[in-house]
Amino acid sequence: MQMRGLILAFIAISGAQAQTYTGCHTHGDVEYCYGADGTETPMSTYATATSAPATTTSSAQTSAVTGCHNHGEDVYCIDSDGHEVQVSLTATPTGEMPAQYTDCHSHGGEKYCVDPDGNDVQILEEGESGHNHGNEESTDSGSESSGEVNCHFHAGVEHCVSAGESEEESLAASCGIQTRDYDVPLRIGTLFVVLVTSSIGVFLPMVMMKLPFPAVSSVAFTVIKQFGTGVIISTAFVHLYTHANLMFTNECLGELEYEATTSAVVMAGIFISFLTEYIGHRVIMARAAKDTTAVPIAATQDSDSNITTKDNTNQIDPTHARTLANLGHNHGSPFDPTKPNTKLSVLVMEAGVIFHSILIGLTLVVAGDSFYRTLLVVIVFHQFFEGLALGARISLLPGRIFPNKALMAGVFALITPIGMAIGLGVLNSFNGNERDTLIALGTLDALSAGILVWVGLVDMWARDWVIEGGELLDAPLPQVATGGISLIAGMVLMGLLGKWA
Repeated sequence: MQMRGLILAFIAISGAQAQTYTGCHTHGDVEYCYGADGTETPMSTYATATSAPATTTSSAQTSAVTGCHNHGEDVYCIDSDGHEVQVSLTATPTGEMPAQYTDCHSHGGEKYCVDPDGNDVQILEEGESGHNHGNEESTDSGSESSGEVNCHFHAGVEHCVSAGESEEESLAASCGIQTRDYDVPLRIGTLFVVLVTSSIGVFLPMVMMKLPFPAVSSVAFTVIKQFGTGVIISTAFVHLYTHANLMFTNECLGELEYEATTSAVVMAGIFISFLTEYIGHRVIMARAAKDTTAVPIAATQDSDSNITTKDNTNQIDPTHARTLANLGHNHGSPFDPTKPNTKLSVLVMEAGVIFHSILIGLTLVVAGDSFYRTLLVVIVFHQFFEGLALGARISLLPGRIFPNKALMAGVFALITPIGMAIGLGVLNSFNGNERDTLIALGTLDALSAGILVWVGLVDMWARDWVIEGGELLDAPLPQVATGGISLIAGMVLMGLLGKWA
């Protein structure tokens, strides 16, 4: 009777163990199982007793993972061999975590099981990383676990984020110098491509003025001139203003105490341009009046009356005075030599373009190879369009092409390649995210934007269209339509390039 009670007790204990403990697995030489409450319990003292249930359930678990539990926010389960595997979820599960995932299968070399809702979940062995299986978030997870560094460019200045790191660590990595192998021969070769393209753009309007077809040349010149106006305005707002703002809001610079820094520097550029032109024109008019006063009109003998005209000594020719007052702008036919374009305004315009162009050359060269070719194509078009805009205004200046006009055009053609040469010299030491560099680039971009805003809106757009004497103010409608379409085309095309540079 006593023996029978012992046998029944042993059977009850064994049945309780088989029903209570599941998901048995090993950590080293110790076997663990999960109790009914989900607690992981060492079962080394029951190794002999539980070896049979573990073997028995092995075949049952070949198509499922069981004993699912959390390690932090990650979900782990036990496979048929008693090994702990991770369940790669595309989203954090809501509600109660499933106890198991069934109907396990393979896609290529990857293992998947099915959750209670019928969705596939990837099963990862130790050391594996998840892949995208119909969901983009899995790709992001994989890139984070692999520790990749993702880089992109703001106005040619590189910004990198180190995946899988904290925000502070990523910021520190992003603000440092990004070391990489640069294709130097490619950059040297494309330096000459930019030089040739810029030269063609800036010298083309001067060549067109020499063509022996005045009617055709006049229409073509109106197109180039108004297209150039649109290019300058779009460069000021879409390219320079935006680039300056990106520099001043860069995370590596930190938070500025004055949020309107970009706009304030742009206004400073506008004011400097206005002041330069105003003072310059006052000096020009004062010198003209002084020269006229200092050199009296020679006494002339009228052939009929023999009267000497000495009373005109202190008078200024009204036509000459109006020319000075209008600052010598060429209105009407662009080929009228009696109405020269003002050289001072063109010099102010070129100053703004030069600041911008040298920065373009520098930031182009230091851009990573993955972005270099795309940025190069954009810069080639950018320089060609800007060259047309500047060349159209230079060509209206009085005098021959050589030497003054050629010198002004040559400076523009050379300035971007010079910036590229500087970039080649500092290729492995330039850090576009350094605080001082960001301030310098942002300030120069904003000042250039202000200069081109003044030149584009006042000296070019307004003076051609709405100020008295403007060549398009009372022009025939076909000429107005041609100029208007060209103006819009310049703004649109240059604005489109702002998507990439």
